[in-house]
Amino acid sequence: MKWVENHEDSRFKSRQRQNIGELFPSVLALMDKVTFIPIADGRFRTAVEDLKRIRSVKPGSIADVLRCWNMDGYVNISELNLPKTCSISFPNGKDDLMNFEVTIRPDEGYYMGGTFTFSFSISPIYPHEAPKVKCKTKVYHPNIDLEGNVCLNILREDWKPVLNINTIIYGLYHLFTEPNHEDPLNHDAAAVLRDNPKMFESNVRRAMHGGYVGQTFFTRCM
Repeated sequence: MKWVENHEDSRFKSRQRQNIGELFPSVLALMDKVTFIPIADGRFRTAVEDLKRIRSVKPGSIADVLRCWNMDGYVNISELNLPKTCSISFPNGKDDLMNFEVTIRPDEGYYMGGTFTFSFSISPIYPHEAPKVKCKTKVYHPNIDLEGNVCLNILREDWKPVLNINTIIYGLYHLFTEPNHEDPLNHDAAAVLRDNPKMFESNVRRAMHGGYVGQTFFTRCM
């Protein structure tokens, strides 16, 4: 069955093009090929054929940053709502939105004043699979190991298709304001945090300023 574009569909596309502007040309080009069908509550859905088309052309580039669809096929384009301490960049250019970096600069807690960068790689089957996230900054942290692997439950067993990139970013920020010794990747750091918080704080500051903690050298990240 082929859906015929109607007047409401044209108005919707026009309104969304104004919202997006020319920042994401790949999204604009795809929107011209998709039929949006009005449903209740001011939302729109796509024809099945169009939904498959969206998901076959770099789906992560659309779903992740702009949330152009979710698992039910509803279209809901919106910009990321980042915390003021976080920023996003696209090292491969804005035509590759499946791979980007998020930088977090905590303004409280043990890691206040530090700068920590995370890489995000988006799965072709997102949102049914969580993004792959790694910390590019070597950090002394109970929930981030020295290879950059991150222990965050929503990146593992607690991921659900209704979650999004904002959820992950806020979760990462929470790791810096409230590190958790009960679910560690760096067991040595977790033990120090549990048994001697003052020494943990000293180790964090030493690592962030650039220097050794035990036998491990950390590059300055302040």
